[in-house]
Formats: sequence, C-alpha cells, structure tokens
Amino acid sequence: MLQEAYFPVKEVPAVGIPTELNSKEIDSTGYKFIVREDTGQVLSCMSNDYMLVKNETVGKFAAPIIKKNNGRLTEVRVFKQGARTIMKWQFPNHSVKIGPDDTMHPEIVIQNSYDGTIGVNIMAGAWRLICANGLIIGVVASQYRNKHSVYNVKLDDLDNIINETMEKTKLMFKDEFPLLIETKIRERHIVNFLKMFPIQANETITQKLIADKPTSFWDLFNVGTSVLTHNMDRNSQSTHQIENVLYPTMKKWANKEVGVA
Repeated sequence: MLQEAYFPVKEVPAVGIPTELNSKEIDSTGYKFIVREDTGQVLSCMSNDYMLVKNETVGKFAAPIIKKNNGRLTEVRVFKQGARTIMKWQFPNHSVKIGPDDTMHPEIVIQNSYDGTIGVNIMAGAWRLICANGLIIGVVASQYRNKHSVYNVKLDDLDNIINETMEKTKLMFKDEFPLLIETKIRERHIVNFLKMFPIQANETITQKLIADKPTSFWDLFNVGTSVLTHNMDRNSQSTHQIENVLYPTMKKWANKEVGVA
C-alpha cells in the first residue's frame, strides 16, 4: 500500500525562455519544478527556498518507530496525481475501552505534499466514528507542522519528532483517557460546561444532557462533541474554537477533581 506514495520525484530548474529582446537563456529564475518521474507529471513550481522532502524519506524515518509499537498501516491516500499524500497507521496493542462495545486505538497520521499546500505534518491521537454519515470525534495528542523550507532545521529531526509524537499518544491512552472515564462529574461541572457554548445552543445541549445523563468527564466530553458535530454551524469559527478547548478543559477539570495540579 505504501508503494502508492513512494513514487519517484525530482527537482528540475525552471529555465527562462529567450525572447526577441533577450536571446540568452535565463538559467537562474529562482524557481524549480517538482516532477513525478514515473508519469512525467509536473506537480508544482516552487521557489528555490522550497526543500523537497520525499514521501519515502518520511516513511523510512517513521517505519522503525511504528514497527517498534506494532503499528498497522490502515490507509494511504494520494491526491492531485501525487501532489499530496496522507498515510495513516493504527496501534491495536494500545487501547482504551469506552463502553461495552466501544474501544479506541491510537493513530498516527503523516501528511506530505509536493506543491507547498501542506508541509510535513505529523498528527497523533484517537478518533472514532460517531454516526453513519461519517462524522468523527477525536483528540489530538500531538501535532507538528513543518514547512518545506531549506531554513527549517526541524526537518532534519523527523525521527525524534515521530518518536515524541508516539510517546505522547501512548501517555494519553495510559493516563488521560482512563482519568476522564473514571472521574465523576458534579453539578458545577454541568453549569460550567453549558457556559462554554453560545447561549443559542443551550436548549440543544440541555436536551442532550437529559437524554444521555452523563456521569463522568468522558460522558460530558461525548455530549460536547456530539453537539459540536451535529448541531452547530461547522463554518463558524466559534464552533472550532470550542472544539479546540473542549478536551483540554475536561482534562483540567478531571485533574482538579482528583487533586492533580
């Protein structure tokens, strides 16, 4: 499956074409083409400051760490003839049981592009499907966004970045999720939870709280994610702002409840 992403690419200098006024070829335009060698497809035209990082290079950095943690490749997707790629692994040996038929496993997602739209992005956490229309809830344990630049020294440290990302994800499954699942909420938490949302969403959230009867911080987190994905405007900035703080807030309240600073 990874071979879909490991196609050969090369840099080709962007050479200026002579005109009637200037018959000399311009050999230093400051730009270069990123070309897919097996198809001849021009994937992009980038400045010379752009540093080509191949999918195969990123994959080889990730491979020993993923293998060490018994990771299983679950998805490879290539877009725009190879200009962008997403690779996803799951780690079945690390899990947390949410309910009788509900188990979550950590995942790591690596994105790369040859057209400058995204850098080398490494994201790890846990996601699960919550309804038939494809909506998911997720928690990001660690995320790195590295720009394709000759000046970005972080790109020389990809193996350590991937290893740190994996360790943070394992810690989340070992310590954070169980804390949320096992720690009971109090009435004040419900009140403060309601205050996190805009007033126009209060009736919807109240009905959801009555229906689901949350008793733990994990339950409360699920109420919030359900309302955010099903009942709030996905194009609204405030919706995504709440999404960004929901999990950290639940974790903070749970820590305070059990006396952890």
